[in-house]
Amino acid sequence: MKLLALIPCFNEEDTIADVVRGCSRFVDSALVVDDGSHDATAERAKAAGARVIEYRPNRGKGVALNLGYDYAVAHGYDGVLTLDGDMQHDPAEIPKFIEAAKPDDVHIVLGCRMMDVSTMPKLRQFTNRTSSRLVSWLAGQPMLDTQTGYRLIKRAVLENVRCITRNYDAESEILIRAGRKGFRTVEVPIATIYRGSKSSINPLWDTLRFARLIVRSW
Repeated sequence: MKLLALIPCFNEEDTIADVVRGCSRFVDSALVVDDGSHDATAERAKAAGARVIEYRPNRGKGVALNLGYDYAVAHGYDGVLTLDGDMQHDPAEIPKFIEAAKPDDVHIVLGCRMMDVSTMPKLRQFTNRTSSRLVSWLAGQPMLDTQTGYRLIKRAVLENVRCITRNYDAESEILIRAGRKGFRTVEVPIATIYRGSKSSINPLWDTLRFARLIVRSW
């Protein structure tokens, strides 16, 4: 499988180089989409060997992901491996995704954090479980951690599923749309890592966006 690591970033200058170098051991190329950073994210990603798309101002994670999906299809990749640029996803776990994606009837592999929630904040546990139940129901297949950004998505999904949301709700939207088109999603256990950095998720607006997505997908 010709695989592209897709790393959407916003102000991750302290960690992006480690993420790029970690990914490069297992994938063919790494693409960083710099979503309007104000720091040296793009420069450090390039120095670490990544290809970089950068723009201003910040447009949202969904926009960054769609740009990466389009890049992967246009450049002949068989799939993308998405992960965050803040080292909350351990690149050393990439082989789990590659192995799980080998069967032809597997189209998306999610990294599941819900098999060991001992280090996950209680509120995050509740929101992840609640949102995952809703997304699973709408997608027509069970998933434990639909909010994870660590995932492998094969080319067939990228060519046949198009998301219109622009922010974090895009990660739920693609699972719903893919499930309804008959694409199969499986999960692999991953470590739950919190590094103390402030989340970019806006509790109010991103919750409202998720609710809007659920209503539209009903």
